[in-house]
Amino acid sequence: MDSTILQPSIQEFINKNINTSISKLALQKNPFPDVEWISILNQIEAKTKAKDKLPTWFNTKNIIYPGKISVEQTSSEPTALYKTSIVSGESLIDLTGGFGVDDSFFASKIKSVVHCEINPELSEIVKHNFEQLNIENIECLAGDSFETLKRLNRKWDWIYIDPSRRNDAKGKVFMLKDCLPNVPENLDFYFENSNAILIKTAPLLDLSAGLSELKNVKAIHIVALENEVKELLWELHKDYEGEITLKTVNINKGIIDTFEFNMNQESVFPDYSLPKKYLFEPNSAIMKSGGFDAVAVNYNVAKLHKHSHLYTRDEIIDFPGRVFEITAAFPYNKNEMKSYLSGKQSNITTRNFPETVENIRKKWKIKDGGNLYTFFTTDANNNKIVLICAKIS
Repeated sequence: MDSTILQPSIQEFINKNINTSISKLALQKNPFPDVEWISILNQIEAKTKAKDKLPTWFNTKNIIYPGKISVEQTSSEPTALYKTSIVSGESLIDLTGGFGVDDSFFASKIKSVVHCEINPELSEIVKHNFEQLNIENIECLAGDSFETLKRLNRKWDWIYIDPSRRNDAKGKVFMLKDCLPNVPENLDFYFENSNAILIKTAPLLDLSAGLSELKNVKAIHIVALENEVKELLWELHKDYEGEITLKTVNINKGIIDTFEFNMNQESVFPDYSLPKKYLFEPNSAIMKSGGFDAVAVNYNVAKLHKHSHLYTRDEIIDFPGRVFEITAAFPYNKNEMKSYLSGKQSNITTRNFPETVENIRKKWKIKDGGNLYTFFTTDANNNKIVLICAKIS
């Protein structure tokens, strides 16, 4: 760890250049010849990325940032906070510590946290940062986490793992066996050290693929931030063989929308209907979960079509997603399009529709934006329809 970066004059320079173009700065002469220019530029770039994602780190003095990739790959503060609702007990060991954001939040709930990091320099940086953040109940251990688990030889209330894809796995279907550490291969060993395991994966991982590689899954948490799915959390408990709960979570400005259902429950049978007064579009976490019938039955809304994943009813309700009032509904044809939309401005969404948004815009000369929201979809009678809507929430 290069602590020269903490010199007050360098820290002042870094703070003054947040949001400044790195490519432009790179062309300038280094005002601090005793420190590598690339190191200073890396600090500026990483701290800029942390401004919105990690405000606690951004607003704390003398934080040292690793490469920007570590900041890009780490959890945001809201998603890290959500994880604390899952874990409990006295002890937790993180086998893939990284920048340590998740551990800082675990430490607010768990008495003793161990941060394992295979990169010794990153481990040192994280230890320094925890000191700046006044977090005293996290121990940072550098080295291979498998060997660390063996050496410590104790039972933990929780093991936390955020496996990363190996470089040689690019282009392959995302599988956990292609990540480091190889969780499926090591799972029995992990269960020797803890009865509860929490695994974070990228949303790219297909749910059925994850379930084919793991065992004893009790719950899968699909976590979205401002309607963008950021991570999947796999909650495993030793010897658990019961129903798997799918929990969808959308965090938006401190408000958390949740919806959960049993993945293995017998099929539920939703109602189908032509468009009524209101249209409901599930948030991205629900879309990832595949619980399209479950959400229809739970919220008493009718589906427009089996594969459209849009819902309707005559009364407005509190719904986990976007809510619209339908102001016009018509068949998708030339005359209707010319009458309602050609040459106008609208936000366009397609669901179960044969044409792309780009093609529709070009074909009918529809500009992007404005206050209109238009859905191109298929109705319960298999007809291609257009719904013009006003957004309510």
